[in-house]
Amino acid sequence: MKILIFGGTGAMGVHLTSLLRETEHEVLVTTRRERKSTGNIAYIHGNAHDVVFVNKLILQNRWDVIVDFMIYNTDEFRQRIHSLLSNCWQYIYISSSRVYADTQPCINEESPRLLDVCDDDEYLLTDEYALTKARQEDLLRHSEYKNWTIIRPYITYSEERLQLGVLEKENWLYRALQGRTVVFSKDIASRITTLTYGYDVARGMLALFGKKEALCEAFHITVDECHTWNEIFEVYMSVLSKHLDNPPKIKFIDYNPRVKLPYSKAQVVYDRYYNRRFDNSKIKNFIDTSTFKPTLEGLVMCLEEFLRHPQFNIKGWSEQALYDRITNEWTPLKDIPSWKDRLKYLLRRTILHK
Repeated sequence: MKILIFGGTGAMGVHLTSLLRETEHEVLVTTRRERKSTGNIAYIHGNAHDVVFVNKLILQNRWDVIVDFMIYNTDEFRQRIHSLLSNCWQYIYISSSRVYADTQPCINEESPRLLDVCDDDEYLLTDEYALTKARQEDLLRHSEYKNWTIIRPYITYSEERLQLGVLEKENWLYRALQGRTVVFSKDIASRITTLTYGYDVARGMLALFGKKEALCEAFHITVDECHTWNEIFEVYMSVLSKHLDNPPKIKFIDYNPRVKLPYSKAQVVYDRYYNRRFDNSKIKNFIDTSTFKPTLEGLVMCLEEFLRHPQFNIKGWSEQALYDRITNEWTPLKDIPSWKDRLKYLLRRTILHK
């Protein structure tokens, strides 16, 4: 098969590319930075948000499968849906299980979505991530094409991505390794969640490639088990206690501070406050999810691997200021690379209280 992957260098995409390297498929992957092509995997440097760049790639071949990891706004997706769907046999759209509303006891692919049942008019006026993904799913469903497959991964982890509640590793693991306090909120710690190794999600996706039965269908791909965030937290702290000279400093607070931040409130209220368990009956028709890596074992493996050569990509230094305010600590300005980011940090740390 000829396979085109847009944005395939993240937690799932890296593993998908690795799996495809073991096949005879011809694979082209877009990337924002230079990467060396090897074997049957070719990388092309460019911006997959650029319609001209994308259309040129699509028209180079008649693709068997296009896999789309990109995050678009709804208008952006609407502008390219025709060219994406008209030039391949199967279009794999990466949505998210954040589209689901609060569903008990287990979520299946027919469970109600936030877009369809939420009565928060202010929220519905936004193009927040969960709503964006659901609206783009609807564009696929209402299109003239019948060659799409929707994938709804939930929280995935990897050797480079280790989440804690709403925190990426840059906002908890970085702090622990720098000797500052990790802030975790009790309201999220008590919730049930499902974390799946990116490699296993990639295996599930690959099992759907070229399958006629997968067309015009949605699938979530998750591990069968679930855990509280507090269990996840304890696993992380256990690994760090063995790695660090001194145990990590921890501060528990009652409520997550992101609830008060407009840009992140929805992720907390309309996802992390929900208990997320999944019924995997549908994807089991294509892959045995009981072979997926057990979550706690996988998190230990990935965290230990990351700690061998830790690298962080910190973009939100003002968020470090938020947690420094809570813990009465300071991030050394020399650790912040630009004067602009230093100013943002100082404003949030010393002046701005909200």
